[in-house]
Amino acid sequence: MNDKLVVDHARLENFWSKQKPDEFAAETPGSYNQAKSLFARGPIQLQTHGGEIRWRNVFIREIPADEANQLLASKGNDGFESKFNGQDFEGWAGPVENYEVVDGSIKCKAGKGGTIHTKEEYSDFVARFEFTLPEGGNNGIAVRYPGSGDTAYVGMCELQVLDNKAEKYSKLDQRQYHASVYGMVPAYRGYLRAAGEWNFQEVAVKGSTIRVELNGTVILDTDLAQVTEYMGGRPHPGKDRTAGHFGFAGHSDPVQFRNVSIKMLTSEVTSAGSE
Repeated sequence: MNDKLVVDHARLENFWSKQKPDEFAAETPGSYNQAKSLFARGPIQLQTHGGEIRWRNVFIREIPADEANQLLASKGNDGFESKFNGQDFEGWAGPVENYEVVDGSIKCKAGKGGTIHTKEEYSDFVARFEFTLPEGGNNGIAVRYPGSGDTAYVGMCELQVLDNKAEKYSKLDQRQYHASVYGMVPAYRGYLRAAGEWNFQEVAVKGSTIRVELNGTVILDTDLAQVTEYMGGRPHPGKDRTAGHFGFAGHSDPVQFRNVSIKMLTSEVTSAGSE
């Protein structure tokens, strides 16, 4: 303001209304999701509270996705360590033969899948990455994964990576859409960019809590210790895990990830010897 920086990366919380936009996930069983998000799109308004205010020379520039991702990545980036070198799978384990490196990104091969993961294990951490989905794409984020098995059940959880607008996914359980804690807690919807565009996502895990920010908006803020209802009545024995690997759970679609970095919130990190 008048050549002085007065606001920088300040989060605009939705404290005006407890009602959620129509595209948000249902409240049941979403009562476990405590995020308070604004609408993804809307008008720019000029507001007065009764006094005379004048505006002039009003201009708006919409920020393109790649520039927005760079801005988001520049926020509080101290302590983050790159976990993918953009060239090969050094530092990664699991079925890496089912993935390939394309233009500096990790890409799941079409028709292949499985969970690849960091060789290191983490307790409390923040992970940042960019991803792009093909139309109808499906993948997942493995959180505190033990290194084998279905991370949605044996790990702390799997966070969905999904093209929410694909017709074939129109009748899913609310706990199966993008960034949802699979089978346990639904994330709010409406914040994904169009298929083929790169999205920026941040996942913060501390104790039994998980917080997901997608393209600058918090769409999941939950405590898995409070979850007692499960999709299909199938429990998740791994949800109370306190440490494990971070990874990507491919489901046969060519989903891509890049700029993967992790910041430890505790010193609990170990190296896993399994390849």
